[in-house]
Amino acid sequence: MRILWAPWRMEYISKWSSGRGRQGCIFCTVVASERDEDGLVIARSKYSIAMLNAFPYNTAHVMVAPKRHMARLELLEEPEVVDIFKLVKAVIRAIDEEYKPEGYNIGLNIGRVAGAGIESHLHIHIVPRWSGDTNFMPVITGTKVIPEDLKVTFKRLKKRLVTEDLTL
Repeated sequence: MRILWAPWRMEYISKWSSGRGRQGCIFCTVVASERDEDGLVIARSKYSIAMLNAFPYNTAHVMVAPKRHMARLELLEEPEVVDIFKLVKAVIRAIDEEYKPEGYNIGLNIGRVAGAGIESHLHIHIVPRWSGDTNFMPVITGTKVIPEDLKVTFKRLKKRLVTEDLTL
């Protein structure tokens, strides 16, 4: 398999994963910012945010994270857990309406050995899937094709989520 050289991705991960606490955390930085488009934030609820992954595994790859800096699911308060999963459901509905995927991979990578690129702040990956989305490109060339610009995906999902009631 050929390797697509993307040094900016490692720089991005290193920049955000090397920080301790709220400083140096991409999620905390995005929570504190009001510039949703810059941070690719498609929705905010009382305790959570939903943002596009800047390095998506597939089109409309969204991450949902608690606003509070926390690395472990079991340490969240009950209202935070309810809020996060309410936002996950809203994101799935928005993706369903806008992209009509055939399935999803939804999950958490807790800890570096489990695959967490940014391990200090818990986040849930929502990756829509379609038949054939792992076409010949990754197999033959080791390259993943994302057919839509992130700014377009941002606008499509943001408009769907504006109508969602995310209150507890």
